[in-house]
Amino acid sequence: MTGPLWTPSPEQLAKANLTRFIAEVQQRRAPNVNDFDALYEWSVGQPAQFWAELWRFCGVLSERRPDGSAWTSVLSGSTDMAPPSAERGPRWFDGARLNFAENLLRHRDDRLALIAWNEYGGQRRLTFAELYDEVRRVAAALRGHGVGVGDRVAGFMPNIPEAIIAMLATASLGAIWSSCSPDFGVQGVIDRFGQITPRVLFCADGYRYAGKEIDCLPTVRGIVDRIASIERVVVVPYLRASSAIDSMPRAVTYQTLLEKIDATPLDFVRLPFDHPLYVMYSSGTTGLPKCMVHGAGGTLLQHQKEHVLHCDITRDDRVFYYTTCGWMMWNWLVSSLAVGATCVLYDGAPFLRRRPILWDMAEAERITTFGTSAKWLALAEKEGHSPRTSHNLSAMTSILSTGSPLASHTFDYVYKQVKADVRLSSISGGTDIISCFALGNPIGPVWRGEIQTRGLGMRVEIFDESGTPVVERAGELVCTAPFPSMPIYFWNDPTGEKYRAAYFDVFPGVWRHGDWAELTSHRGIVIYGRSDATLNPGGVRIGTAEIYRQVEQLPEVIESLVIGQQMPDEEEDVRIVLFVRLVEGVTLTEELKDRIRTQIRANTSPHHVPKKILQVADIPRTISGKITELAVRDIIHGRPVKNRDALANPQALELFRNLPELET
Repeated sequence: MTGPLWTPSPEQLAKANLTRFIAEVQQRRAPNVNDFDALYEWSVGQPAQFWAELWRFCGVLSERRPDGSAWTSVLSGSTDMAPPSAERGPRWFDGARLNFAENLLRHRDDRLALIAWNEYGGQRRLTFAELYDEVRRVAAALRGHGVGVGDRVAGFMPNIPEAIIAMLATASLGAIWSSCSPDFGVQGVIDRFGQITPRVLFCADGYRYAGKEIDCLPTVRGIVDRIASIERVVVVPYLRASSAIDSMPRAVTYQTLLEKIDATPLDFVRLPFDHPLYVMYSSGTTGLPKCMVHGAGGTLLQHQKEHVLHCDITRDDRVFYYTTCGWMMWNWLVSSLAVGATCVLYDGAPFLRRRPILWDMAEAERITTFGTSAKWLALAEKEGHSPRTSHNLSAMTSILSTGSPLASHTFDYVYKQVKADVRLSSISGGTDIISCFALGNPIGPVWRGEIQTRGLGMRVEIFDESGTPVVERAGELVCTAPFPSMPIYFWNDPTGEKYRAAYFDVFPGVWRHGDWAELTSHRGIVIYGRSDATLNPGGVRIGTAEIYRQVEQLPEVIESLVIGQQMPDEEEDVRIVLFVRLVEGVTLTEELKDRIRTQIRANTSPHHVPKKILQVADIPRTISGKITELAVRDIIHGRPVKNRDALANPQALELFRNLPELET
C-alpha cells in the first residue's frame, strides 16, 4: 500500500489548534487523551465534557449566571435521538443564553471581515468595525419596523455582503433568517418561503452569471404577490446604481432603509441555546421541501468546532467557499467570522470563458482555506488547469471539497497540478445537520480517496442491513448518539412525525443520513453515493460514486449519471444504465463504450459494468449543483418528477424521457 498524500510537518503539528486543544483536555479532563484517535473516542464517550471544553476553548460569548456559570447542564432530557412522541428529546446547554450574531461580531477592529468578488473581480471590502456598524444600522431599521424575537426574515440574494449583513441583523434581534439563491423561480421560492411566512424580504435587483445579467425584480414581484405575510421588501441595487421599484408594493431600496438611523449601539438579544436561528430546506426533488429549523447555539458550537479544530482556522486566515446563499455551505462560511477570520465571497460562474477566476481570486487575495465542490475540481482537472505552474498559491494551506464524493484521481490531480503541500480535506454532511459528519484532521495524514476522519463529538458508524456496525465494508452511514446541531424541529410539524420519518424510520433511535459509505482501516470515511440511489444488480449493492470515479477518468467524459432501470419481467433485478456527457465534438462510439466498460470492470467488478451506455447533451442537477439521479430514475420509469423548481436545469430531464434504447 502506498503512503499518505500529505502529512503535517512538525511545525504544523506544533501550531495546530487541535494540538493545543488536546493538551488542555489532557490537563483539565482526560490525561490519557494524547492523540487524535484518543480525542475522538473521548469526545463520543464523554459528550457533555467534550462540548463543554469546546465552548470554553472557543470562548463562546453568553450571559453569566449568578454563580458565574454559563449553563445549568450540558446534556439532559431524553437520550433517545428520536423520541416516540412529541415530547422533547435531548437538551443541550440548559440555562445558557447567547446571541449568534454577537459571537460572529465579537471582533470590531480594522482587520478585514469581508472581501467580495464577482465576475469583474474585487468589488467590496469591509473591516470588522465597518461590518458591525452596517449590521447595527440594518438591525435598527428592522427593529423600527417591528421585527422581533421569532419573526422570519428572508433573503433572495446573490452571495454579496448585504446578505450577510441582513442575516446578522436578523439574528441580533432573535428573529429567524432563511435564504434562497436568486436562480430559483417563483414557485421554488413560494414552496420554501411560503411555508414560513416571512415579514421582511431582502433581495437584489439582479445578478450576473457567465457574463449575462439576470433581472430578479420580475421574480420578486411574483413572490410578493403570492406571500401575503411580506410587509416590506428591501432591494439592494447590485446590477445598477438605482433600481426601478415604483411598481413593486411595499418596497424600499437598501439605502432608503438605512436613512435617518441614529448611532444607538447594537443591542444583542440573548436567548436560550436552542432558540431558532435558521430555516433550511431539503432539495424538494421528491415533494414540497422540508423546512429544517436549526438552533443558534447548536449551529454556532458545531461550526466553531469544525472551523477551529478540523480546519485549523485562526484570525490570520482568509476563508473562501464557492457557494450560493441557498446552500448550507454559505451559512458554514459566514460562521468563520466568529474566529475572526476574513470571509471571502464570490458571486458568479466558477469558470469564465475558460478563465480560472477562482484560482485568480485565490492568488490575488492570498486565500488560505479554499473551499469548492468535487465537481468543480473534477472540471478543473478535465480542463487541464495547472495552478501549480500558473498561479502563486503559496498562502493556501487547505482545500476543502464537498457536494459529492471526491474521486481518487482528483486527489492525485490536486497534489500534482494544484499544490503539493496542501491539506486536501474532503468533507461530508448536509443541510439536515448544517455541518459535517466527516471532515478534515490538521494533525493527521490525507489518504487517497478518503475523508480524513469522523467529526469530533459525532458517534458516526456504518451499519449493515441488520443494524450491525461494520468496518471496511460498505453500508449505511448513521449517527448513534445526539449532537448539538440536529434540527430543533421541522416547521409545521407539531407532532414531530415528519422529523422522525426523515431520519429514524430505518434504524429506530439512530440517525440514518442516507449515505452509502465505508469506515476504512485508517479510520477515515469513503462515500459511495446516496443510499437511496444505490444500484442492486443481481443482489449486489453498488454505490454510484464507484462508477463515476472510473468513468470520469476518461478524457472524453465531462460528467456522467448512472441509474438502475427496473426490468419489466424481472421484478427483483435492475440493469445499470450509464449516461455520459462528452467533450464538445466527441461522439459515443462502440470503441468508446468498450473502453468505458473495460475501465469500470478492471477497477471495480463485473457487477459494476453498465448494460446500457447512452450519450446525453446535459445532466439535470439541483440548484446547489448536485446531479439528480432520483429525478432521472423517475423519468426513465415514467413516474412524475415532483417539484421541478428545485432543479437548476429542469429542461434537461426531457433528454431522458421515452428513450428507445431503454425499451429493449
